[in-house]
This record gives sequence, structure tokens and C-alpha cells, in this order.
Amino acid sequence: MSVGSLLSGNNIGIMRGERVLFRDVSVSLYPGEAIVLRGANGAGKTTLLRILAGLTQAETGEVSKQGAHHWIAHREGLKPHETPADHLRLWARAWGQTVEVGQLLADMGLSKPADVPAKYLSAGQRRRTALARLRLENRPIWLLDEPFTALDADGKSLLQAMISNHRTQGGGVIAAIHGEAGFGFDTQVEI
Repeated sequence: MSVGSLLSGNNIGIMRGERVLFRDVSVSLYPGEAIVLRGANGAGKTTLLRILAGLTQAETGEVSKQGAHHWIAHREGLKPHETPADHLRLWARAWGQTVEVGQLLADMGLSKPADVPAKYLSAGQRRRTALARLRLENRPIWLLDEPFTALDADGKSLLQAMISNHRTQGGGVIAAIHGEAGFGFDTQVEI
């Protein structure tokens, strides 16, 4: 583990079938830092995030972390019948948090659809609901897969502010992002 880092992945490699997806990828995340993973579709950005989160086992290399992490996948993780309010209450209870869900929904621009089942929400509303989980429990490491997908301009600004605030408080972010990387990330890692 790199001294002072929140998370380190050293010489990580993985195969898919007979194909080497990537090899010898190293990344270290320090307090206050934001790293963007870049690469073509299928290059392995999501797989690397899953390895860093401990959800997928690498063929080579090692990962070490200091503290807990949040994982927000490309899919939001909402059940079709679940409302944003239900979803956030469930996660707050699971993590033993006492959070004013109504205020969190308002902060995330989800007051109107708070009681609408996920199957009727727009993609942006589902994404905002998933991102709201980041505010339920303070964890130093955020691993985000395509966090800006489906967000309108206000949603992107809201997420940028959340990331900035998290970094100011000593947290770190690693995100896979397609397209523009100008969302306030310090470092790019090519996959």
C-alpha cells in the first residue's frame, strides 16, 4: 500500500476467456484526490472498479484499502416496485443510519418522484436515487461507474458539488467516465 493512500491497486491484471483484458495496471488514491478511468468500450474500466471494490478477483496484483468504500454501479440497483424514499430508507436502516430521508430527497431533486416506483422513473431520477446513497453514510472511498450517465445539467452540477465536498473532507473518488473528463478529476488512468 502506498503510504498515506486510501486505496492502492498494484500490477492488477485479468483475463476474460482466452483474452487478456488488461495487465499491470496500478492506481493509488489519496485523500482529496479524484481519478478518472479512461478507455474504449470493453477495455475493462468497470472490471477494474469491481476489482478495487472487492467484487471481482484479479488474476494478478493486489488491492489494499484504508477504510470503507461506496460502490455505485452503472445500473442503479433499484427494484422496479421500489420508490426513491423506500430505497433510501432501506439503505439507511441497513447501515444503521438515522437520516432525514425527506431532506435528502429534496437535496437530490427527488421530492416530486419520492413515492413513484422505480419502473416509472426517468433514467436521471434513478441515477439521482442511486447517488443519494453516497450521502447516507460517510465512507472515504467512492468507486463510481459512469456516475454522470443520464443526468441533466442540474444533476451533473449536483454530483460535481458532492464530489468536491467529499474531496474537501478528505475523501477520494475513482470513476469510470465516457466522453468528457472535465468533471474536476485530477488524474487519468488509461485502461
